[in-house]
Amino acid sequence: MRLASFLVLGGMTLALVAPASFAAPALAPAPPALDAHLYALAEAPSPARIEADIRQLVAFGTRNTLSDTVSETRGIGAARRFVRDEFERISAACGGCLEVRLQRTLVPGDPATRIPVDTEVVNVFAILRGRDPSRYVLMAGDIDSRASNPSDGETDAPGANDNASGLAGVLEAARVLSLAGPRSASIVFAALSGEEQGLYGGAHLAALAREEGWGLEAVLNNDMIGNIAGIDGIISNAEFRVFSEAIPVPEYRPEGWNYRRYGGEVDGPSRQLARRVAALTEQFFPKLKARMVYRLDRFGRGGHHTPFNNAGFPGVRIMESHEHYDRQHQDLRTENGVFYGDTIDFVDFKHAAALTAVNVVTLASLASAPPAPTDVKIGGVVAPDTWLSWTSTEDPELAGYKLLWRETDAPQWTHARWLGKVDHVTLEGMVIDNYLFAVAAVAKDGNESVAAFPTAVLRTRP
Repeated sequence: MRLASFLVLGGMTLALVAPASFAAPALAPAPPALDAHLYALAEAPSPARIEADIRQLVAFGTRNTLSDTVSETRGIGAARRFVRDEFERISAACGGCLEVRLQRTLVPGDPATRIPVDTEVVNVFAILRGRDPSRYVLMAGDIDSRASNPSDGETDAPGANDNASGLAGVLEAARVLSLAGPRSASIVFAALSGEEQGLYGGAHLAALAREEGWGLEAVLNNDMIGNIAGIDGIISNAEFRVFSEAIPVPEYRPEGWNYRRYGGEVDGPSRQLARRVAALTEQFFPKLKARMVYRLDRFGRGGHHTPFNNAGFPGVRIMESHEHYDRQHQDLRTENGVFYGDTIDFVDFKHAAALTAVNVVTLASLASAPPAPTDVKIGGVVAPDTWLSWTSTEDPELAGYKLLWRETDAPQWTHARWLGKVDHVTLEGMVIDNYLFAVAAVAKDGNESVAAFPTAVLRTRP
């Protein structure tokens, strides 16, 4: 990092650059820039296996939350039994490494809602236990599908892209990561129900996570990851979207921090998670771009990461960049020469596999990284320097901490500096008003936590 002062000569502005110093204890050796083992995981998801899972899910005719639960060949009951059995098969292949569970919740019927009769909403999920029982990361996709009427449990609703693609991605991620062995954090693979009727499954699992004390550090909700041809006429398999909330409200209001005065309006935990997804995509998938969208979700619409956000957990939605609305939430039909319906003909299995791979790398990296630093504080009011402090972790894999910074209008972290195994730093000659800062924990193998943005004022130098 260099700081610049400016001198004007004859109408030209010259930058006079002087180095800034980082006052911190002696540096420990820096870990590798990334974990090279992740390259193999990035290539592991199979388009063929994802296609097979999507075809099986589509074959159930409809997976509407109010559809048949008894038939072995049709309806959401058959679909969730297929998912459960697939998790069991995956677990058998890794020597019983997955804990497969069903979560059943009865939702009382209300004619004024999309669940007019009493309905059991059932989530199916599997846990790959990690070494630290307090830490979790989660990948989710939806079991249910819908036709034009969200409460119609009879009409065919293949839901090939929405959301058999996301659920197939969850199953494939479980296959890949179950064979890669345990990591520090537990990884949850979740098939959620009741999304189309009001995000019920996500709300139920988020409540269970709170009840059981899951320290959920990241929720990756995959909802529609297989379409590359948009209703806007654009066909592209080179990008995807990551939706994230700016700051949780009202859960995330650290005492003593004022977003209006101090900044951080776009730096909440979910937004930092989105930045980490984008950074890992850039590192491991050079032909694919993570397009960060500064919204909780699409305008006026919702997804299953939202209930987790509402419960105070960091979460994002990962999905295709170009939607085709004629192929969502539609009865199968042709009108005026236009076909409507979410059929398998419009799913690009390679794109679904690519976005699944992004999830796999993100889950593996975050589950291998140390916990992010806590109690991050920053100071430097009317001072030529900036200083930060944080609470360190006792994680045995911790190599040290990395400082991240960017100019206040930059969407991504643009600069980084290895600090070592310390709990504070002073940035001499760096004025706090011109930058935003964060701190990340880095493992000995190079895996990095989500950045922790300071949310407390440090009045004196550490």
